[in-house]
Amino acid sequence: MHSQGWRNHSSVTEFILLGFSRNPRTNWILFFFFLFLYLFTVMGNGLIVTLIRIDARLHTPMYFFLSILSLLDLSYATTTVPQMLAHLVSKKKTITYTGCVIQMYIFLTLGITETWIFAAMAYDRYVAICYPLHYGVKMSQTLCIILVVSSALCGLICALVYTVFAMNLPYCGPNEINHFFCEIPAVLKLACADTSLNDQVDFILGFILLLIPLSLILASYVRIFIAILRIHSTQGRMKAFSTCASHITVVTMFCIPCMIMYMRPGSEASPEDDKKLALFYNVISAFLNPIIYSLRNKDVKRAFLKLIGKGEDAQ
Repeated sequence: MHSQGWRNHSSVTEFILLGFSRNPRTNWILFFFFLFLYLFTVMGNGLIVTLIRIDARLHTPMYFFLSILSLLDLSYATTTVPQMLAHLVSKKKTITYTGCVIQMYIFLTLGITETWIFAAMAYDRYVAICYPLHYGVKMSQTLCIILVVSSALCGLICALVYTVFAMNLPYCGPNEINHFFCEIPAVLKLACADTSLNDQVDFILGFILLLIPLSLILASYVRIFIAILRIHSTQGRMKAFSTCASHITVVTMFCIPCMIMYMRPGSEASPEDDKKLALFYNVISAFLNPIIYSLRNKDVKRAFLKLIGKGEDAQ
């Protein structure tokens, strides 16, 4: 069966995405709410990328990784939200089989890349706080590019494994996905075959792609906190801790819901809970990232004031 093409043993040519509600009034309220979140996400993340590119003072490894994170968040939300907005206000809520596969693959690629970028950002903070005198040498431009490229390659390859395992199953109907986009746990529920192998693959990949980066992040922060405790001045301690607090907040918001979603057996999942979890790491975290990073960050604020012509006031 596996030697045949995906489409040959799948009689379903399109899926229906049920979304959040069948009540038109509720859907219009959700439409405006998510439209606001999406526009803010695009503007906030777009502004961070622009500021980092045009302000020479932000040309450091920390801001380089932050600009990559913002690009990923922007792309991540764009993979799912515009389609979700269209489905909220239209009667047609379908996505083609091919469209579903593409959306699943792009979404997973971006999400997996993001978890490894979080690990790279934690390593950057570890070097900055524990080895401040060697920071420029240890966090070279070459190393930063290698970390980003390897994160992206890991995303591209592992997302392919996830997607091939999911779409190699036969889908012979029903074709209603109780979700707002084609996410693997929701799609697998429609397969007319045993998905226990998929559960095992999802768990193993989830372990590699979530727990390994999280372990690296945790190890970095244990070393960072030990170093912070050795700083004698309270001001120095607060400054070192504040650069890490934003990162810890963002990682927690993104990774914990992902772990719950991808590392438990499909039989234990409730569609309504899944939608809320997916909203958290897909929409809410992309919306909050620019706020968390820019509100806590004097350099980003200074670059913004400079951009709008009040640079001298920001000095």
